[in-house]
Formats: sequence, structure tokens, C-alpha cells
Amino acid sequence: MLQATLPSMFAKQGRAAGFSLAILGALLMSIDPLFIRFAGVSGFDTAFLFGLFTAISMPVLIQIIDKRGLVTVIKASGWPLLFAALLMLGSSSGLVFSVKNTSIANTFVIFAATPALAALFSWIFLRERASRETWLAIIAVMLGILVVAYGSFSSGDSAGHQTSSTGGQSANWFGDVLAIIAVSFLALMMTLLRKYQDVSRLAVVGLGSLMLALAMAFFATPSEYSSNTWLIMAAMGLFSAPVGRVLSMVATRHISAAEVSMTLMLETVLASIWGVIFFAEIPTIYSLIGGGIILITIFIYTWTSMTSENNDDNQ
Repeated sequence: MLQATLPSMFAKQGRAAGFSLAILGALLMSIDPLFIRFAGVSGFDTAFLFGLFTAISMPVLIQIIDKRGLVTVIKASGWPLLFAALLMLGSSSGLVFSVKNTSIANTFVIFAATPALAALFSWIFLRERASRETWLAIIAVMLGILVVAYGSFSSGDSAGHQTSSTGGQSANWFGDVLAIIAVSFLALMMTLLRKYQDVSRLAVVGLGSLMLALAMAFFATPSEYSSNTWLIMAAMGLFSAPVGRVLSMVATRHISAAEVSMTLMLETVLASIWGVIFFAEIPTIYSLIGGGIILITIFIYTWTSMTSENNDDNQ
């Protein structure tokens, strides 16, 4: 009886650890926009610093976490690593410039659409059969994104946020478009990594960040940064951003990918709360409705996927 009980106890502890890691990862990633805003520099400079510090932290994490070492990890990942890193470059730069040009809530509710878009791209490029539930989720998510974007276009700056170079309505609309482009790149990257599962996720983040730093270096002005800017972006690039993403990846060892995706929706909620607390960004009715459609859809979709996985395991 003891032998039958112990595995069950360890399984429960493993699942608790998985959810704890995913929640902590979501919490850390939700504060990324705070660093981006508080850096007090342009989008090019912010993206440069984000890429620079993340490119420094990722190889260190690989050396610590992966017993194979950095060089072997890169060789084992092969050519798909390069393509995934290019997609990471598009996603990361889009995220930074989106946060600079629209409300935090808008950016993150659009990013919550990642699982549905990844399912769509998997159907297009990998010919994976999409269920009726998946198609319904994709359609609902697209509707939610359209509602959020319509709100920005019709009512101007939904959060009262303006950039130094662009006025309210055009800034918010431009930021929403950047978020849509960024989440598309992210979903494409996830589709690529689904096909080539041996590619190191940490190596993708590291190489993509290095590309980001090199691309933005042509427009950045490091000599003009204050010490606060360096410290703020170092905290993001060396700690919150990489550790949050690593924790979400490690969580998949204890709970299913669907469960991790569902837990990471907390990131969207928390990021929107930080926007209200620190920048008085009160979402408009369009952002709330569109965000609600996306979050509820992804919740139902991941919950259904999780239930389906459990049923398959029990058969």
C-alpha cells in the first residue's frame, strides 16, 4: 500500500511545483512593461538594452541548466535555431515598440492570442488537423483582436498614454498593429519549434536577443543613457525577462503545455493591473470587451485541451 501511495504523493507535489513555477514565471514576465516604460528612453534604445542584457544572461543560463554546454547546444539545434531567432527578433522588437505606443492592457490582451494563432499556423504550415474547437477559438480570438484595435482607432488613445513623438490616436493604433505583428512572429516561432523540438529554447531567446541588440545598435545612443536606465534595463534583461521565461519552460516538466498556457494568462491580467497602478491606464470598454473575449476563449480552449489530454491518458 505504501508503494502505491508514494508515487501519487510525488505526482501531486510535482503538479503543485509546476503550477507554482508557471505562476511565478507569469508574475515576472508581467512586469516587463514596467521596465520598458520606466527606462525613460526611446523604443530603439529600450530594445537595444533589452537585447543586450538578455543576450548576456541566456548563455550563462544555458551553461548552468544544460549539461551539454553552450557550444554543443548550438550545434545540436542546427539551422532551425537561426530561423527561430529571427522570429524572436521580430517578436521582441514588436513587443517593446508596442508597449511604447499603446496601453499595456492592449499589448498583453493581444499577446494572449498566441495559442490560437499558433494552432492556425500549425494547420497552415504543418498540416496539423484542427478540431472544431480550435477553429472556434481562432475565430473568437480574431474577433477579440478586432474589437481592441477598433477601440484604439475610433476613440484615440484608450489609456491616455502618448509617446513623445506621436499623438494619442495614431500612437495607440500603431502600437496595436505592432502587437499583432509581434504575436504573429511569436506564434510562427512556436510553430517552428513544434516541428523542430530539439532546438534549445534558451538558445533561441539568446540568439534572437543578440540579433535585436545588433539591429538596434545602429539607432541607439548608449552614451546618453543615465545610470537609472542602465540599471532598470539590466534588471529586466538579466533577471525578470529570462528567469520568467525559463520558469515557464521548466513548468512543462511537471504539468501539461495546456495547463502552463492557461496559467500564463495571469500575465495578461497582472500586466493590465500594473498599467492601472503605475501609469493610470484605464482600459476603454473596447479593450475590456476585446480582452474579455480573448481571455475567456483561451481559457476555455486550454481547459478543453487539458481535459482531452487527461482523458487520453486515462484510456
